[in-house]
Order: sequence, then structure tokens, then C-alpha cells
Amino acid sequence: MTLLVPPSYGDRFRDLIGSLTGISLPASKVQMIDQRLRRRVMAFGLRDTETYLRMLLEDRDMTDELRIVIDLITTNTTSFFREPSHFDFLVDEILPAILRRRGTGLTPRLKLWSAASSEGAEAFTAAMVLAEAQRAGRRFDYAILGTDISYRMLERATAAVYDSDQLATVPAHLLRRYVMTSADPALAGKARMVPELRRRVRFRYLNLMDDAYPVDRDVDVILLRNVLIYFAAEDKDRVIARMVTHLAPGGHLLVGHSESMAVRHPGLRQVRPTIFRKE
Repeated sequence: MTLLVPPSYGDRFRDLIGSLTGISLPASKVQMIDQRLRRRVMAFGLRDTETYLRMLLEDRDMTDELRIVIDLITTNTTSFFREPSHFDFLVDEILPAILRRRGTGLTPRLKLWSAASSEGAEAFTAAMVLAEAQRAGRRFDYAILGTDISYRMLERATAAVYDSDQLATVPAHLLRRYVMTSADPALAGKARMVPELRRRVRFRYLNLMDDAYPVDRDVDVILLRNVLIYFAAEDKDRVIARMVTHLAPGGHLLVGHSESMAVRHPGLRQVRPTIFRKE
């Protein structure tokens, strides 16, 4: 007779996070999970992480706590001008094509979606390069949407306040033009994006595992960079399929440099190693 051993709370927790967020947490991540949840274990005065996970999984009143856990588990690595060739392509290839395609009538409007925006560095990088294109005389309007699963990151992105070391990768002339510092000693070492950019960028909660996204279906550029690497293969395919429905004809999907092989969709044509165009 074979006895079936029920899954541990750790196994059930990893399955739950995978189903809710798409993030794959193999057994090798046990130590990482323990480290990230340690503060919550202590906050509840519990003796170990296993006890905390049992409470999280079995108590129906833990919805708010689960949201905190998702914030702690998700990886929020981000930086300004990360993978800069994408922003060059945006200004040198995508923007001119949109201007040609939409003619000389009304001012064309470019829509860009940063689909895993974290604390906003990617969205504000795009805003800076597009603002520079406007200053160079190109006539267009633009709007940027940043979405993320972490409420904590969305709050930071909306505030648009960054430590000086986070801004180290921003070119000096763009720092002078688009970043404000304060004389308040309490804000020493911090800077904020100028109102001109903050008006162009908005942030909203979105879970890429949801069956539908509350996003326009005529987006010109979707930045889905360095997030698919955390998903299982079948979840990657489903996310990409949903993304395609939000791209305008001729719109572009940009992924991270380690993710190009994950993009397999008949409606997309690869134009650069990490850049795909909707046919």
C-alpha cells in the first residue's frame, strides 16, 4: 500500500504564488522565500516560516497579508536606460514610422505601455527620450501607462522620487532638464521627475496573469522586459497572446535580451533580436 504524502505548506505556497502571479518558485528558492518573509513572521510573533505559511494559506481573512507577500516575493529590479538600444529604436525607428503612417493631419499620438513598470524607471526613461524628440522638432503627442502587480512599487512610481544613485545612468543633460532637486534637507540625496513628465505617465495595478487587461487596444509600443523569465512556458504564451490583442496594427512588442526565444506568436514578426512587430 502506497501512502500519499500531502504537499507541505511551502509547496502549496509556491503553487499559490504561481497561480496568482505567474512567478515560478522552484524548490531551490526555499531559502529566498524564507529570507523575504522573515519580517512578516516576526511581525506576527510566530516561531517559523512554516507556521506563517499555514496561517496565510488557511485563514480566510489574510487577503491583505497576501498582497503584502506578493510585494515581497516579486523581484523589482529596475534602472533608468536599461537596455538602451530599445530606446534608440523607439526614437529612430518606431516614432518616424508612426509619423509617416499617420500623415500630416491631426497631431499623432503615441501610446506606450510599460507592462512591468516596477517603480517607474522604464516609463520615465521612455518619457525623457520622447520629450527630447519633441524638443528636436518632431510634432506628436504621447502618453505612457505603467502597470505592475506590486502596490508598493506603484506608490513609488507615482511619487516619481528617486535616490541619486538610481539616477546615475541618466545622461547629465537629461538630469538637468527633467529631474528636480529640493533645498529641503530632509530630501537630500533624492530627486523628482519634473511635472512635464509626470503629466504624461500614469501608473495602475495590473496582474499579467489576469484573463483580460483594462488597457487600450491600440497601443503602439509595449515594453514587456525582464518579466517573462520568471514565468512558466505556458504562462509566457498566454501573456504574449493577450499582449498582441492590445497592440495597434504595426505596433511593437519589446522584451528583455534573455527572453526573445520565449516569444512565439503567429501575429508577431521579429525585426530585431528582442523586438517584434504586429503584422
